[in-house]
Amino acid sequence: MENGYVILGIIALLFLSMYGYSYFSVAREKMRMKREKKRQLEQDALRRERRLKHQAIIDEKVENFNKRKEEIQRELQLLEKMKEKQKVG
Repeated sequence: MENGYVILGIIALLFLSMYGYSYFSVAREKMRMKREKKRQLEQDALRRERRLKHQAIIDEKVENFNKRKEEIQRELQLLEKMKEKQKVG
């Protein structure tokens, strides 16, 4: 009878170790997925930040271009007025 308890203990230990191993692998996989998701979110945040910086640079260039364009148009209008004054005068 004493050997029966030992055998039952060994079998119980076997099943417990199989359950523990399977639970450990699942828990490890969940941790890995959580880390991967966190890393992906960080990369997305960095990508968004880079995109916003790039868009700000583009907006600044467009604004400078438009300012220069308006300046050139004013100068052309001024030249046209000067040209008309010379024709009249």
